[in-house]
Amino acid sequence: MSQTHQTVQKSILSTEQTHQKIKRIAFEIYERNFEEGGIILAGIVGEGYEMARLLKTFLEEISQLQVQLMQVNLNKEQPHLSPVQFDLEKESLNGKVIIVVDDVLNTGRTLAYSLSPFLGVTVKRVQVAVMVNRAHHSFPISADYVGYALSTTLNEHIRVQLTGDEAGVYLS
Repeated sequence: MSQTHQTVQKSILSTEQTHQKIKRIAFEIYERNFEEGGIILAGIVGEGYEMARLLKTFLEEISQLQVQLMQVNLNKEQPHLSPVQFDLEKESLNGKVIIVVDDVLNTGRTLAYSLSPFLGVTVKRVQVAVMVNRAHHSFPISADYVGYALSTTLNEHIRVQLTGDEAGVYLS
């Protein structure tokens, strides 16, 4: 008889705990940017964008900040093969605080590539927010806002799910 290999997932954060972490990040963003008229949350396609959407909702509940949401599109597996695109005009970014949002900071590669379009714009400040920081950085990227820091092996995988019935953070 042959055994099938099944990936076992361990729940790290429940839906409630995940939302609590995102709400805490929203408070931190507000504390560091309360003097700003507005900010732009640049969510990386996928769960990064979903986290940015949740942050926008929480920030609008707790502050008077004008929060703009934008989606950053890139090929996460091979970011060097296609340009990074986003759904706002570059001119609208001038003089603004931009917070790039992603679900997991592992090597830093995705975040490093996602920052490249902002180099051609005169922004006031760029900050980074992530749900989980794994700290296996290959690029000099660090997060200003972290929901959960987790030491893992390189073989382990973190999955952040922010929509649906199984919202939460999982380790496999």
